[in-house]
Amino acid sequence: MSIIIFLVILLILVVSHEFGHFIVAKKSGIRVDEFSFGFPPKLFGKKIGETTYNFNLLPLGGYVKIFGENPDQDSIDGPDSSRSFVNKPKYIQAAVLFAGVFMNFLVAWVLLSFGFMSGLPSSLGSIPEGSTINNKAITITSVVDGSPAFIGGLKTGDKIISLETQNDSTLILSSDLATENVQNFIKSHKGEDVIVSVKRGNESMEIKVVPELSKNSDNVIIGISMDTIGTLKLPVHKAIWEGLKLTWDLMVVTVLGFYHLISSALVGQADMSSMTGPVGIVNIVGDAAKFGFVYLLSFTALISINLAVLNLIPFPALDGGRLLFLLIEKIKGSRIKPQIANWVNMIGFGLLMLLMAVITYHDIAKLL
Repeated sequence: MSIIIFLVILLILVVSHEFGHFIVAKKSGIRVDEFSFGFPPKLFGKKIGETTYNFNLLPLGGYVKIFGENPDQDSIDGPDSSRSFVNKPKYIQAAVLFAGVFMNFLVAWVLLSFGFMSGLPSSLGSIPEGSTINNKAITITSVVDGSPAFIGGLKTGDKIISLETQNDSTLILSSDLATENVQNFIKSHKGEDVIVSVKRGNESMEIKVVPELSKNSDNVIIGISMDTIGTLKLPVHKAIWEGLKLTWDLMVVTVLGFYHLISSALVGQADMSSMTGPVGIVNIVGDAAKFGFVYLLSFTALISINLAVLNLIPFPALDGGRLLFLLIEKIKGSRIKPQIANWVNMIGFGLLMLLMAVITYHDIAKLL
């Protein structure tokens, strides 16, 4: 079921991204030869007008084949060269390339806005002024690998109901209690078995952890971060505004995340375990679906934002790399030789596929 949900999400995000390129190219008078979901081999397709719409076997992406995007002699000075991407003004080429990123941003905005209309899980400290939050609960927002919480089986998204020790010391959480109450309870029971009662989706469970001394400080920890999270439901006009703000904030955080990852990679310190490919995302999608439809919407919006930022990276074969080529051509006042541009993009695509293979290997290794 998780795989099916993942493929549906991928279909929505890929089609929306490629539709951005497609519609702007069409509106700009550029010929679009193919619109495909997935990578070959081809399963089936249909030609409508001048464009062939294909559904391919490997559902791990998609593409739009725009005439002249990878320039050759025919697109540069052939009989239909006036409708070629490469012969259009630079601002039109840039608009076509940027349209996919914009569509991913727009999809995230729509999903988060709908989430706020339906009731979106939100931190107590981030709700808009004058709004109220319902169903408050102290929720685990992250679990440190190798920590007592990780070993015990606590997961991100678990709602803490109570904590209890074998000597009958008990902390029952209410909506009025703060995360500090949990922290203080943990600190006062170092080395003891603590039973943490949590709610995971619609399921209640008890998990045993043993608080230990942090390696970096004198704090007693179990290895979790927490926040008071509840359901924030907004009227349509507020939901649209808050959806836009949250989309922008997530965009900024994602840009910073990619920046730190790339800068670490350049000095040989990148942590591959922090990267997730299709296999890892399938597992996360399954977890998100268990928590409910709104959680799944939020996660889909986050993937969409990640796709937008990823495509803006100035790397060959990505939209950002092609935008960089346009900037270079604008500065130098002449076109980059088509053979060079095509070879660089081909090499870039090969490196991206290699990176995807490495990340997928790590994802599978985590499951074994």
